[in-house]
Amino acid sequence: MLSGVDLLLLFIGGGVGFLSGLLGIGGGIVMLPLLLYVPPLFGLTPLDVKSITGLTMAQGFFASLTAVFFHNKNKFVSRPLVISLGLSLFAASFAGALFSKAVSDRMLLSIFSMLSIIAAAMMFIPRSDEKDEFKEDLITFNKPLSIAVGLCIGFLTGMVGQGGAFLLIPTILYILKVPLRVALGSTLAIGLFSATAGLAGKVMTEQLPFLHAIPLLIGAVPAARLGSIASKKTESRHLRWMLAAVITATALKMLSDIF
Repeated sequence: MLSGVDLLLLFIGGGVGFLSGLLGIGGGIVMLPLLLYVPPLFGLTPLDVKSITGLTMAQGFFASLTAVFFHNKNKFVSRPLVISLGLSLFAASFAGALFSKAVSDRMLLSIFSMLSIIAAAMMFIPRSDEKDEFKEDLITFNKPLSIAVGLCIGFLTGMVGQGGAFLLIPTILYILKVPLRVALGSTLAIGLFSATAGLAGKVMTEQLPFLHAIPLLIGAVPAARLGSIASKKTESRHLRWMLAAVITATALKMLSDIF
């Protein structure tokens, strides 16, 4: 028999897992505020922030793993981009996750909010969408720049329990100039590097409540597959605006509660 908290985690995992597959995000941008604010609304015991960041990282890893297989099958995953950006994210995210143990809950939430604001602002920058349907074999990008981006984003997102997709997608779109569908698919694969490292750091520092993680993942994994199917059938410009809306709404909510 599932407890109230576990039942809620099952439904939250399913909803966020679907978004992971649909928008190419690990889901942390939505998962963290949901786990933070929703349990008290139902009279349930609130989860502490460090446990929430651990659960968020676990959900991001398994949802991304599920969705990336579908996007790779449709040739929307760039292996060179995944390797250059993913490896730098891996090392930096692990360091950030370990460092987060010494950082206060309020500081972690402040970092999360500022990263969300930056990502949201980038998504509203005008851009051409004529190449957004390109497959991975038609794209080029600056590899040294991608490594530098990975190091910076990886450390900060590792601290707040994120795979980094909510900040990676705007960066890949507007700084590395990669078409949207390849950006979404590649971000899922890249997120596996940082999510693996970040999840390891959370486990090592005892910030992952394993019993709560089980219902969360039972909901997230199949829903991520369904989201991937829906993503392929959705126009790229609609995907971009949905992603912008999700990031912006989360950033505004987090800011209102901190300040």
